[in-house]
Order: sequence, then C-alpha cells, then structure tokens
Amino acid sequence: MSKTMKAVAKKTATAGFEFIEAPIPKPRAGEVLVKVRVSAICGTDVHIYTWDHWAQNRIKPPLIFGHEFCGDVVELGEGVKGVKEGDFVSVETHFTCGVCRFCRTGRGHICQTVEIVGVDRDGCFAEYVTVPYENLWVWDYDVDPEIAAIQDPYGNAVHTALACDLVGANVLITGVGPIGLAAIPIARQAGAKTIICSDVSPYRLELAKQFGADCTIDVRSENLCSEVSKATRGSGIDVLLEMSGNEVAINDAFKCLANGGTASLLGIPSKPITIDLATAIVFKGATVLGINGRKMFETWYQGQALLQGGLDLTPLITHRLPLERIGEGFELMKAGQCGKVIIYPDGSDL
Repeated sequence: MSKTMKAVAKKTATAGFEFIEAPIPKPRAGEVLVKVRVSAICGTDVHIYTWDHWAQNRIKPPLIFGHEFCGDVVELGEGVKGVKEGDFVSVETHFTCGVCRFCRTGRGHICQTVEIVGVDRDGCFAEYVTVPYENLWVWDYDVDPEIAAIQDPYGNAVHTALACDLVGANVLITGVGPIGLAAIPIARQAGAKTIICSDVSPYRLELAKQFGADCTIDVRSENLCSEVSKATRGSGIDVLLEMSGNEVAINDAFKCLANGGTASLLGIPSKPITIDLATAIVFKGATVLGINGRKMFETWYQGQALLQGGLDLTPLITHRLPLERIGEGFELMKAGQCGKVIIYPDGSDL
C-alpha cells in the first residue's frame, strides 16, 4: 500500500479548497483505518467550501473535510473489538467523549466535547480515514454502497422527522435539499396526512414531487402561507420540518404553524437571524426542537428498519463524480441543481 493518498483540503481560511497528497493516517488505539469506497457532499461541506460565517467560527485549517461515506476496514488499531478487517461499514461521524453527563444519560449526540469527522478532525474526501471503532455501523446485509454512504444525512432526516408525532399530521418541509427530500418518504411511512414542501429551486421541487410530496411551493413566486392554507383547508401546519436555515423561510413557516404545533429545526443559518418569538412560538404554545445530528444509535436502528421496510432513497442520488471533479459538486449544491452528489475517490466505479 502506498504511503500517501489523494485528498481534498481546506488549507487556508479562505473560500475554496485544494487537492493535496497527504500521508495515509495510522489508526491509534481504539481506531480503525477505513478505505473510502464512496463519499457524498453535504450542506456542511458547502458551508466550509464557501467559507461562510459558520465555517469561519468553527473550522480550523488545515483540514481534510467531508463526513458522509462508507468503506472497508483495512487496518485495526490496538484494542478494537467487534469489527474485523474486510468489514463493510458506514460511520456515525459524531465522536463523543463517553463520560460527560450527556453521554452518560444517553444523549451522546449533544456531547459537550463532541468531535465531528471532516469538521474537527480530518475527514473522508480522501482515499483513507481513521475513526473510532465504536462509531462503526457494520452492514450485516447487502446494501447499495451509495445508500450506505448517505446514512449521515438520511439519519438527520430520520431524527428530525421522528422527533415529532407525524401520524395524521399536516407537515411542511422547508428546504428540499437532500435531507428535506429524504424526509418526505420518512414522514409518509410514519403516517403523515399531507406533506407540503417549499423551496426556491424548481429542480428540487420537482424532485420533491417524485418523492411523493402532496404539494410543492416555489416561494419565489407563491405566498407560502396562502398556499399552505389552501393545501390544508385552513388548518395550517401541525409539524414543521425546517431544513433550509433561511431567515425568511423560518419566519414564514412559523406563520403557517398551527397553535400547539411542533417545529423540528435542523437547518443551519449562515448568520444569526431575527424572529418574533412571542408571535411565532409563545402565543401559539408551539414546541420547538433543535436537532443536532442523530441519536446514537437509536436513529440508526430506526433508519435501517425504515429501509428494510421498503423506504427507497435511490432517487435522492442525482450526480456521481470522481474526486477530481468535486468542485463541480460543490457548485451544483450551491445552485440547488442536484439531489445527492456522490463522490468516488478513484472514479473507477463510475
């Protein structure tokens, strides 16, 4: 095996990225080395690529970024249990301390010292990556590697949606990027009555229709609240799944939320936003849930059960690129002209 690998890095605190040749990492005690088979671009990667307010305050270059992937275990560090070389794995990318009060009370997804691969430590836009063995999800049945690579965003969609009571609910999904799109069949399988999707991208709204949305709203030309009122016969929204992180979308969506409704917020604003808490939340008696990643590993079991129950994520994947063309993927994501963009490290499987 070569001693170096191809990788995509944020070397300086500026927009963009660089292709680099990096040493293949060596797994430490409790870690494994994974050869990346397939990776995917996430909205967080676009934040890092564009170097927005969030990225400037979180990312410390130099860093190999990327955190959605699957691959094959090729080397074990000391003390690794329950996994062997050759296992095909996905990875829970939030690495927790295991000893803080959140970890010790089953809330590791909000660990106070969490590290995220591709954010706080080197990630998967590379040929190899090291991860703690406790974070591996070993597949015990045949699964499409492209689906295995997107368990992170899919898990976010599962967590965001299933945090709410969806049975018989009118649901609004604001922002139908890949996570918002994945939430459509999840909400449907969980018993939602009506699923409404809003976005500014006709391309993604068309994908939402293909995924089974009952109503799509292009907020560039249509009034969100008026269209929601029509779709729900004046009842409004019982559940808001907020995926956009956009200030206007968030404020308009809360106007559509019925009294006593639930808002599950996953989208990350690129800068601080303003909202009328009294009108939007307090006087409505609304429940607002902040969603951070996935519950470990409750969400993974839920997600796998949904997949084995027939949920199909294949239409989510719209583009496949070799690592050398990853820049095209970032631009597609920025423009909203894609579903999920899959990256192959060597391009040989394209």
